[in-house]
Amino acid sequence: MPYTRHVVERGSSHSFIAKARPPTVTMPRIKALTTGSIPGFIDVVMNLNSPALLEDNLIWQAKSAGKRIIFYGDDTWVRLFPKHFMEHDGTTSFFVSDYTEVDHNVTRHLDGTLKRDDWDILILHYLGLDHIGHISGPHSSLIGPKLMEMDDIIKKIHASLVSKESEGTLPNLLVLCGDHGMSETGSHGGSSEPEINTPLVLISPAFRRKAGFDEPGVLEQVDLTPTLALGLGLPISKNSVGHLIPAVFEELSLREQLRLLQINGHQLSRLLQDSNPTFHKEDGYEQFRVAEKSHGSWMQLYVDGNTSEVLSNMGKKVLKQYLEALKAMSSALSKQLGKYDMYSMIMGMIFTLQVLFLLLLAMPEALSREAVVDVPLASSLLSLPFYLLCLFGSALHVLLCTSAGGPCYLCSLPWVLVFSVILLSSAFTCALVSMVARRMPTSNKTPTKGSDWTLSELDVLLLIGTVGHTLSLASSSFIEEEHQTWYFLLNTLCLAIFQDVCRKYFKEQRHGDEEDKGPLLPSGAEEGPSFFPAVELGMSPGSEKWLALATPLLTLTCCRLLRSLNQTGVQWAHLPDFGHWLNSGDHKAFLSLLAAVSLVLIFLLVQRHCSLVSKIALALGLLGVYSYRAAVGNVLFPWQHSSRAVSKGTVEARFVYVFVLGILFTGVKDLLRSQVMSSAGDSGRLKSRGLWEVYSGVVLLVALLFRAHNLPTLACCLLIQTVMAQFIWKKLHYDAAQTTIMHYWFGQAFFYFQGNSNNIGTVDISVGFVGLESYVEAPAIFLTALSTYAGPLLWACHLLCFLSSQRDRAVMGLGHGSYCFALLRSIPAVFYVVMVTGLRYHLFIWSVFSPKLLYEAMHTLINTAVCLFFTFMDQERSARP
Repeated sequence: MPYTRHVVERGSSHSFIAKARPPTVTMPRIKALTTGSIPGFIDVVMNLNSPALLEDNLIWQAKSAGKRIIFYGDDTWVRLFPKHFMEHDGTTSFFVSDYTEVDHNVTRHLDGTLKRDDWDILILHYLGLDHIGHISGPHSSLIGPKLMEMDDIIKKIHASLVSKESEGTLPNLLVLCGDHGMSETGSHGGSSEPEINTPLVLISPAFRRKAGFDEPGVLEQVDLTPTLALGLGLPISKNSVGHLIPAVFEELSLREQLRLLQINGHQLSRLLQDSNPTFHKEDGYEQFRVAEKSHGSWMQLYVDGNTSEVLSNMGKKVLKQYLEALKAMSSALSKQLGKYDMYSMIMGMIFTLQVLFLLLLAMPEALSREAVVDVPLASSLLSLPFYLLCLFGSALHVLLCTSAGGPCYLCSLPWVLVFSVILLSSAFTCALVSMVARRMPTSNKTPTKGSDWTLSELDVLLLIGTVGHTLSLASSSFIEEEHQTWYFLLNTLCLAIFQDVCRKYFKEQRHGDEEDKGPLLPSGAEEGPSFFPAVELGMSPGSEKWLALATPLLTLTCCRLLRSLNQTGVQWAHLPDFGHWLNSGDHKAFLSLLAAVSLVLIFLLVQRHCSLVSKIALALGLLGVYSYRAAVGNVLFPWQHSSRAVSKGTVEARFVYVFVLGILFTGVKDLLRSQVMSSAGDSGRLKSRGLWEVYSGVVLLVALLFRAHNLPTLACCLLIQTVMAQFIWKKLHYDAAQTTIMHYWFGQAFFYFQGNSNNIGTVDISVGFVGLESYVEAPAIFLTALSTYAGPLLWACHLLCFLSSQRDRAVMGLGHGSYCFALLRSIPAVFYVVMVTGLRYHLFIWSVFSPKLLYEAMHTLINTAVCLFFTFMDQERSARP
């Protein structure tokens, strides 16, 4: 940006690095820039559909003062300030595949607007640079031309302002800033240095800085709000936690500077009084009081006409006192962000604890051969304690809501919904008491069949691993590096499976009683038809034990390779990984070969369970996936040149969607037919085939959404699923609960193998627009969620298909699988909700714990959908007497 650099070096500007607070997404950052407050993490969700901003803000103050405001750009501004602009033209910010029209829609208004003199404030929010980052990262070849385009626009605006100033107008101010930064992957939302560091350049002829390029100072992004307010002669937003930028006002007289500092200090001290009961103990508050007294003494000397050097020195001392006080109060307020709605938080925490305790108390029946979760809700509704609890809960709600200082979240909901929550919580409480009473030991009670449990070594490992991971969430460092925990657990699991394989195929055979001893681990009935996977692979049955022995080692090898593909977490996320190497322009040929091999492997692994029509659709769909990646410039066909112009790949993506829908339709058709067949055997086979068809369609869709360098991750996922199913889970007779826990662990590990983390910045929102010409909210959210949680979803889908194919224990297996999935997700989610409530004033509550809470909430929602699908497919149980 040569022109911008020239202006900065000339001296009529001030340059800073402005630190943005997480979450570093657009809507919270706009709120921070206009209100001076630090938004909460719920604004990440609200970012999708921003409501009008009712909080005191700079735009409202400017409009109230009669300022005429024009806006062009990101339509988030229009949604936040619907009636504040004299003229506006908003552009959707979510269609990240477009990085040209979104900027042209802003620039086309520029020439005409700059020639007019009927406006006071012009706001332009360009999106192209951000969209390029989402598509191809910060090192893309598109970045340079886009920066040059922005430099030309700055030149046009600055030249227009300079010409107007020469006509005798008051000095203008040009503010150049970013709402957030960009990570090494081109995303944002987290708290890494590249995401929170933003440029801030203030250009005006009123500045008289020494010419040259100095090291930019560092300040908080919210400091811009009071600076602009005081510069425009407007009141500072009452919730602003920023302090004015001294360099901007250094050309004013000392009296004016002190007056502006006193106004800012008064606003911060009032905010500190309102938000902190012990405000008088804060160092910044005491410093401000001292500075005010010194200011009064200085004013007395000034009014008396004292012009000695004592007055100047005293004024500089007061100035320094004010600045120290403002920084201290601003820092204290930034740490006390939360005005937490404790009543609603405790109610939500109690509700989640009730669900967890119900699941734990239902464990004996849920893991028995009946596989029934018996929660006595119906009987609870007819009991006297239920009605007493409802009455007590309603009275308590009214009492707390009317006596609280401000409205709680529950008060904003319709009364019918609030009363329904009270009814449900009361029913859960009665059901819990009933289930606890049922579990109480009695002298004449006989043990239920299947209630005597025995734990194998693997059961102990799975239990310790799950509990250990849950407890590790209490540490911010473990949350940032949670992938390391799952990698360790997965490696340990593979070694434990390797030990079981050795014990079954070698230790038992050495004693010559393999056939008499039965299964090594608890299982259901023996499988019906004989299954020899080695024969299917064209190998002798005797070599099957060697394939089983190699399976854990192959899994370990794949996992180690995948760890090198995507660096994630915080500590080592900045280090280059294999994915960066593949995505560099010099290695596009190798990436193309790797993507093609991965797609071929995906076809070979998935097509085994498909009908002929689905096999053809799958092959054409995977060819379309490669064509899409070639169209957007990620890979090359052998006859293509690397200099070929890229496109959005809309036609190619829609070509794949057609085959995805076709395969899903075929699978759903078989599932519906299986429900009306009279023969149980034929119905089971047809249902199993239908599930595998649906699974194939999901795999094809995920292959389309994954970036080219992540296709090996999908191929390795399918390869591990195939070899584990054929040589481990079937042959070692693991029961449904053990198999479910293993699938859950693998799903969690593959979530991180994809490059995800507990940082909002690793969410790839560009996949939400694959095949779309414009922003459509529902498909964009669905595709983004599917791509982000593809690992857990694929392993859950494979578990459903695998358990359904085990016909002798399909009914019991699906029930066990659904229960285990619900319990495995509930334990860490509930633990984390309780922990975050207790640590709500922790230093890292917004940068570490809050993003993790959003991930936990989304994962729980997806897991709920998986459990419901398990339950829906478990239809044979109702037919059993």
